[in-house]
Amino acid sequence: MSRLAVYGASGHGKVVADIAHRNGYKEIVFIDDGDNTFMNFETFTSEFTNILHIVLGIGDNKIRAKVYEKVCEAGYEIITLIDPSAIIAPSVEIGNGTVIMPGVIINADARIGKGSILNSGSVIEHDCIIGNFTHLSPNIALAGGVEVGEMTHLGIGSCVLQNIKIGSEVLVGAGSVVVKNIEENSTVLGNPAKKLKGKDGK
Repeated sequence: MSRLAVYGASGHGKVVADIAHRNGYKEIVFIDDGDNTFMNFETFTSEFTNILHIVLGIGDNKIRAKVYEKVCEAGYEIITLIDPSAIIAPSVEIGNGTVIMPGVIINADARIGKGSILNSGSVIEHDCIIGNFTHLSPNIALAGGVEVGEMTHLGIGSCVLQNIKIGSEVLVGAGSVVVKNIEENSTVLGNPAKKLKGKDGK
């Protein structure tokens, strides 16, 4: 448990590395295919054959999902990483490869999909369902029974009222208050959150 690779070396990857250190990992190496300062995945697989565990440090949902599949296909284990300060009810289910940041609270019978990010100070109340490869930004709050679809991103400080359903690939703007269901592939913003119109006026 002393060595770990963080895939993604941006600011988000640095935060993930800090969580890894707090979980007892002594040596962290970074992988980043888009930054020549760090080794790419091909170099990692040839030079670090003694590191078998990888954690995802990529904020973008779609890129993170692609990297997840690539890493799994290469035979590596993607780990779930939880900051020691998080408060998680015993009945919570957490999918593989999810990262839970400092100060997160997850209450009874919530279910978190694989490869997701629950950022600092987020509150996920009882019976919420979070889809795969979602990103909940810092200080978001989900009331009980909320459902969030795959690949959805909730902006910093947003909140969602109880039993609301948010579709897949939705973007909720920072500080928004979601008071009604949101269909998939939508962008919403404001208090109350309203769908932004595209160029076609829809």
